[in-house]
Amino acid sequence: MSLQQEPNLLTAQGGFDQDLSICSMYQHTDMVVKVVMLVLIVASIITCALFFSKGIELIGAYQQLRKEQQKLSKVKSLDDAVEIAATFKKTSFTRKLYDEVVAKKTLSAGSNDLNGTKDRASFRLERVVASISRYMGRGNGYLATIVAISPFIGLFGTVWGIMNSFIGIAHSQTTNLVVVAPGIAEALLATTIGLVAAIPAVVIYNLFARMINTYRGQLGDVAAQATVLLGRDLDLADSKKER
Repeated sequence: MSLQQEPNLLTAQGGFDQDLSICSMYQHTDMVVKVVMLVLIVASIITCALFFSKGIELIGAYQQLRKEQQKLSKVKSLDDAVEIAATFKKTSFTRKLYDEVVAKKTLSAGSNDLNGTKDRASFRLERVVASISRYMGRGNGYLATIVAISPFIGLFGTVWGIMNSFIGIAHSQTTNLVVVAPGIAEALLATTIGLVAAIPAVVIYNLFARMINTYRGQLGDVAAQATVLLGRDLDLADSKKER
């Protein structure tokens, strides 16, 4: 057989002339594999949506907190800090922290246990910071789920597709690579999409985790400043009483 006749044979066997584009391979896959691919595509869309929405939210919150810290950096009393914090937005977490301090100070106005007041205020601020951190971290659980299951969902689609390819090979009673390769390629497409869904998700998840930890550290600084100002005011008030 001449070399000129060989391509015609491959074409007759359904070989190299077959369209192996992604769209074509998707159309030729089994229904189960198609469902797997659609699930992974939806996961990728969710990842992109979280990246833009959550990213904008975290960057905005970070910048707002930095500006508020700068305005409060030179205050010397709790009253001055509360007055400045009152000018912040109602949704400001800094304002919420100072509101908590004022509430604790008001509730403990008749107490002579200054250390107890400081400890209660400090504990309450820690809980508020933890609550805000959990609030800022919402959505990261979806990313963690996508990271964890996407490769396995893709692998399931690949295994299912390869099983069908082997069944087709058995029925066709041929092991010609030209016949076998398209089915294997279609099956491996599911794993490829699974990795495409998982890799960006893990990068975005780690990025958001670092940003949230940084934000929590800054909130902790604000809470610490509020506690220090509360302690200073209580000590000064106690000193005036003793005089």
